[in-house]
Amino acid sequence: MPVALQSALLALWGLAAVAGCGLTAEAADLGGPLQRQQIESIIHDYLMQHPDVLIAALRQAEDKLHQDDEVKTSRAVAEHKKEVFGDPSTPVGGNPQGDVTIVEFFDYRCPYCKQVEPSLEAMMKQDPKLRLVYKEFPILGPESVTAAHAALAAQRQGKYDAFHEAMMEARGSITDDTVYRIAGSVGLDVEKLKGDMGSPDINQAIKSNLKLAKTLDIHGTPAFVIGDKVVPGAADIDTLKEMVSDLRKQ
Repeated sequence: MPVALQSALLALWGLAAVAGCGLTAEAADLGGPLQRQQIESIIHDYLMQHPDVLIAALRQAEDKLHQDDEVKTSRAVAEHKKEVFGDPSTPVGGNPQGDVTIVEFFDYRCPYCKQVEPSLEAMMKQDPKLRLVYKEFPILGPESVTAAHAALAAQRQGKYDAFHEAMMEARGSITDDTVYRIAGSVGLDVEKLKGDMGSPDINQAIKSNLKLAKTLDIHGTPAFVIGDKVVPGAADIDTLKEMVSDLRKQ
């Protein structure tokens, strides 16, 4: 039985009893004199007459699962704090010594990542104490992998920021040729870049990011980590600002 449905059914016992369904403690005991089929029939009949009870139970179960997920995620962030916030090989934007860090997991082929990028750049300009950690998370195909490797190779030439910005501004299909063309346009030595892209260190960095994302239950892009919370999707910038503000108050 799915966890959500199981939780909902458990919640239904309490809600139905409170609402006057007439279920007794003995009836709730599946090993008691009233068999499971009879119990399910009672619940079914009651819910047909009171659908609001089912809605309330499902909402209660969903809220409980959401709270449990948040606790697990917060614990995972705390246990992997160094990998999330302090990996020295990970590119950093904004103020490297900033008092609040936003970690972004992204893919250069993700339209939602590109949609939120201008707002992130504006946040960093408006907030001189903000630190942004870039986690290359190539999950949208081989071209994404090429782009992520190229970005980390660009870091070796001191041009990660320039390459990152140009890639985020690029529209249309991203191919390997697009990646190398953009690399050349921002002044990178493309031949050196290609040689560095196969570096064991870069391969390991990408693998580590993929593993870390799985640990934090991140499956799509973009995703943000602020404090001990993971914010999936193209988060509203006002929400991110509010979370940054709350962290500073703490």
